[in-house]
Amino acid sequence: MDITRQRPATQPGPAARFTGSVWLDEIAAPPPPSRLRMFSVHFAPGARTFWHTHPHGQVLYVTEGAGLVQREGGPVEPIRAGDTVWIAPGERHWHGAAPDAFMTHLATVEAAADGTTTEWAEPVGPDAYPSA
Repeated sequence: MDITRQRPATQPGPAARFTGSVWLDEIAAPPPPSRLRMFSVHFAPGARTFWHTHPHGQVLYVTEGAGLVQREGGPVEPIRAGDTVWIAPGERHWHGAAPDAFMTHLATVEAAADGTTTEWAEPVGPDAYPSA
C-alpha cells in the first residue's frame, strides 16, 4: 500500500489540447505494471478538450458543475455533478464545461502498452460547441 500525501502542482491544460481555461491535477499514476491514470480536470465556462480518442476508453465522473460531452456523429449531451460517462476505446469525442458554468470531472484512463493514453486531434469548432 502507498498513500500519496503530496501531489504534483496543478498544471494548466496545454493550448494544443484544450480551448479556454483548463487546469489539471494528477490524482493517480501508479508505477508499472499498472497503467491507470487519473486526473481531476477543472474547466472554466466554455472551456473544452479538443477532439480525441483513448486506446482503452475513458471514464469521466462529474464532481461539480455542468458540462457537455459529444461523440463523433452524436448529439451534444449535457452532463452534471454525479453523472458518469463511459467513452469506448477509440471513440472520437470531446468534453468540457457548459457555456455558462464551471465543471470539474475525474478522468480515468488505462495507458496502452507503449504508455499512450490519448490521441489528440483538432479543436472543437463553433459549429459543434453550443453557445450560451
